[in-house]
Amino acid sequence: MQKNKLREMWRAGTPTINAWSSIGNPFVAEIMAAQGYDSLTVDLQHGALDYTDLLPIFQATKASGATLMARVPWLDPSAIMKAMDAGAMGIICPMINNRQEAEEFVSYMRYPPHGQRSFGPTRAVFAQENYGVAANDEVLAIAMIETKEGAENLAEITSTPGLDGIYVGPADLTLGTQQGRLPPGLDRQEPEMIEIIQNIAKECQKNSIGACIHCGTPEYAAQAISWGYNLTTVAGDVRLLAAAASDSISVFHDLTSRVDAPDQTEAGY
Repeated sequence: MQKNKLREMWRAGTPTINAWSSIGNPFVAEIMAAQGYDSLTVDLQHGALDYTDLLPIFQATKASGATLMARVPWLDPSAIMKAMDAGAMGIICPMINNRQEAEEFVSYMRYPPHGQRSFGPTRAVFAQENYGVAANDEVLAIAMIETKEGAENLAEITSTPGLDGIYVGPADLTLGTQQGRLPPGLDRQEPEMIEIIQNIAKECQKNSIGACIHCGTPEYAAQAISWGYNLTTVAGDVRLLAAAASDSISVFHDLTSRVDAPDQTEAGY
């Protein structure tokens, strides 16, 4: 079975960058994956898409060589197993609050004797040669710690056998740990949030699992790598599209404001 590129890069200590797919269009995802990302995550939780979009997105992006992953809506075995049957080599699961939930999540990711995943890899068996129990060693189980409870139980969550990484969504992490005292958002600068984010990386390193974080800018992503993070997501298809369009319009208005407009009467308008 093909090795998980992301897992191999983490073992080698190589920083990785993840593409984020929320639009729900295979062509958009194909464009994203073709830019050289190490992995691509399809957002089934907050993205404008569902399983019927996930499958063609995986088909369109397979040739890129990026590790294909999905963020599922919840700790739900049907969503987790179905995404993997479609070919996901990693699952990001939101709102993991304690060791019991982390163990439950891990169990859904792997076939017996290491878990309770049901066998029926409808597309994965074609997307990967010799797909079967060997997938146990290659798929990545990545939990999101986003709540006050999750942060308090960080040590027991990160030491869960079979858990491969933690993914930080700074907006929910801020809402959860600060209880509304700070607004949600990426690229946190507050000392209390930086302390939590750095502590997550330390606990991941202690347990030899991947530390992953969602960032708004490459500058912050580089900072996160220096804190010990292994994977960073920089924005996503929605934000990147909006930013590029906004920049283009701003430049257009700036340049045309310096040009003398033609006489509209003489032009016949």
